[in-house]
Amino acid sequence: MRTAKLRRTTGETDVAVVLDLDGTGKSEISTGCGFLDHMLTLFARHGRFDLTVQAKGDTWVDDHHTVEDVGITLGDAFAKALGDKRGVTRYGSTILPMDEALILTAVDLSGRGLLCYDLAIPTEKVGTFDTQLAGEFFAAFARRADLTLHVKQLAGANSHHIIEGAFKSLARSLRTAVAIDPAAAGEVPSTKGVL
Repeated sequence: MRTAKLRRTTGETDVAVVLDLDGTGKSEISTGCGFLDHMLTLFARHGRFDLTVQAKGDTWVDDHHTVEDVGITLGDAFAKALGDKRGVTRYGSTILPMDEALILTAVDLSGRGLLCYDLAIPTEKVGTFDTQLAGEFFAAFARRADLTLHVKQLAGANSHHIIEGAFKSLARSLRTAVAIDPAAAGEVPSTKGVL
């Protein structure tokens, strides 16, 4: 069972995540940040991950701590669910169209947390969501999941579409990367023998 159940509690947030990598895309998301809820619901569906996220944070300040800590906790959940990564495909990439936006993501379950981020989001807000927090989420997630993540915008003019395209593309890339490779079942996909 490639699952994880984690809770992270700080002076700013309380985040609980339940993840099943081999799910069907079911989700129950409540973070106190409506746009993030929408993105995580799409992420679960397009990755076919069963995902529960319950978060309470100091959103009266802003959404920063909540978004970052959800990224941290979700990254930790992926790392735990993947274990030693034996048998995984390891790599995944997707070019995803979201109306006029075209987003590339590429993932390597490398054991080295790194984000290369190139989204040119034209507005500071989508609704009440601070658009620069998309980068904060992806950075926290990549670091804690111990994966290399590239997020690149190839086209796009609508802020909502750009960010939504990034979350959907990441979900699809992760879906490929975490899948068990039948030809390499039981093997760690690295000449080093460890990821």
